[in-house]
Amino acid sequence: MDLIRIIVAILLPPLGVFLQEGIGKHFWINILLTLLGYIPGIIHAVWIIARR
Repeated sequence: MDLIRIIVAILLPPLGVFLQEGIGKHFWINILLTLLGYIPGIIHAVWIIARR
């Protein structure tokens, strides 16, 4: 299941975080990072998924 979330996080970082954490502070941080630059959003999303 984590592999699917990581693939989704690479394509759409906020969706990957949403699937892992729901709508919370990490989701909003990821949206901000994705708007500032796509790569930081991906890194944050994969980190959120992998830390579990």
